[in-house]
Amino acid sequence: MARIAVIGAGTGAMAAAARLAVAGHRVTVYERTDTYGGALRRHERDGFAFDTGPGLLPLPAVYRDLFVKTGKEPLEDRVELVQVDPAARHLFADGTDVSLPNASRAGAVTALDTALGGDAGQRWGDFLVRAREAWDRTRRPLLEEPLWPDWRVLGEREPYPAVPHKRLLRTRRAGTLAEVGAWELRDPRLAALLESHALGYGLDPRTAPASAAVLPYMEHAFGMWYVRGGLRELARAVYERCVARRVAFVFGAEVTGITVRDGRAAGVELAEGGVQEAEFVVAGVAPEVWGRLLPDSAARGPGEVAPQDGLPSRLTVLLALRGGRPEGTAHRTVVHTRDRGAELDALFGAAPALPAEPTVTVSRPGDPALVPDPGHEAVTLTATVPAGLADGGGTAGEGAWERQAGRMIGAAERAVPGLRERLLWHEVRTPADIAEATGAVGGAVPAPALAAAGGRLLHPANSTAVQGLFAVGGWAHPGGGLPHAGMSGALVAGLIVEGPRFRGSQ
Repeated sequence: MARIAVIGAGTGAMAAAARLAVAGHRVTVYERTDTYGGALRRHERDGFAFDTGPGLLPLPAVYRDLFVKTGKEPLEDRVELVQVDPAARHLFADGTDVSLPNASRAGAVTALDTALGGDAGQRWGDFLVRAREAWDRTRRPLLEEPLWPDWRVLGEREPYPAVPHKRLLRTRRAGTLAEVGAWELRDPRLAALLESHALGYGLDPRTAPASAAVLPYMEHAFGMWYVRGGLRELARAVYERCVARRVAFVFGAEVTGITVRDGRAAGVELAEGGVQEAEFVVAGVAPEVWGRLLPDSAARGPGEVAPQDGLPSRLTVLLALRGGRPEGTAHRTVVHTRDRGAELDALFGAAPALPAEPTVTVSRPGDPALVPDPGHEAVTLTATVPAGLADGGGTAGEGAWERQAGRMIGAAERAVPGLRERLLWHEVRTPADIAEATGAVGGAVPAPALAAAGGRLLHPANSTAVQGLFAVGGWAHPGGGLPHAGMSGALVAGLIVEGPRFRGSQ
């Protein structure tokens, strides 16, 4: 039985802690803030409650597996999972309105054919078949296995089986997600639908590899799920599972260093003083923190994957509305910008700025636990924004976040008629709030690991150059997103319990 120190109480770190405790280890989690969950936070005011992090859960099997492996009580006994239907409603720039059923290829084909006309639905359905091939080729190395020592092959090979495209007497294959949309989907609305999945993870579809097709496929194949009471309830359930397995939590405990003796992790140093000794250290921290924790030691081995940089953040606007949620309202609506090129140029240009007309995701859960009574509604708006902008971005000037929130509310009126007349109050959660909750500089949000693109969308391995030191959470393999963070916990636990020969779930 080993002593294990876990730095951070994000979902990936807690997933590792619970699995390690079940394996018989003594696990202590040190969290610098006063609560658990990382980005899975809740904001409450006047009887309203809002998720300030992710609002839906794809691939719930990751957390079902966690609960099966850490006790007899399944996940569904701890939280109420609800499959949302439709999976999403999309409002396109030309006014087209389409709702896509959850986890139904045939239903999506029919809905798109009806709304967009022609063979739009069939083209989307054919795309999903190709996306499944990319998923099947990358699922194990990018989600279920530790990062391959020869990880470069994942960056060299494009797993998406693109359709040959003739242009100027030449045959080309799509190398980016934007090219898939333009060449294979051949409808600006279908292209916007595709690209919105990348943008939601903070990726530029013009440079994201075609393998990013796995992002909409994952949603299509496994459905989108809501946790009754909000996604914060999932964090609570994981925390309580840890406590039930005798994981110790120390909140308000900032780790300022990792003790290394003879090339091996030996404990953690706390800001309040003292060293807590441990045979293993698991760090669920952002890339910038590694240098502070190990100032005299390389955390990564030579030739390792470099941490992703330049990733955007999210702006979240919480709306308290008078009047109940109408029956049949979609849980999630994506309001597409009328100028995607301008939005992408603003977000991913040489000098990132706030887009004048952002793509906005409108979340309307219809959950009685989130409102003071049936005569009110809690709505959450989210949009991708650059990370690290001071008050909305330097030249934008003071109050730019509030002005951007106003633009988001204006866009959301397309999905929520009479929104401004119903509005009681709103609050804005900026990248600075994400930075405070997660420790990521500028509030950057990690994306899932993706193949191709020279490996630039991979994440550093869970094992490090320091023996006994492991990386967990969204900034480590297999990357950001709730399923990927949960899998990082499973991978780290496997590497500690079974050793370096561990090759992932079978």
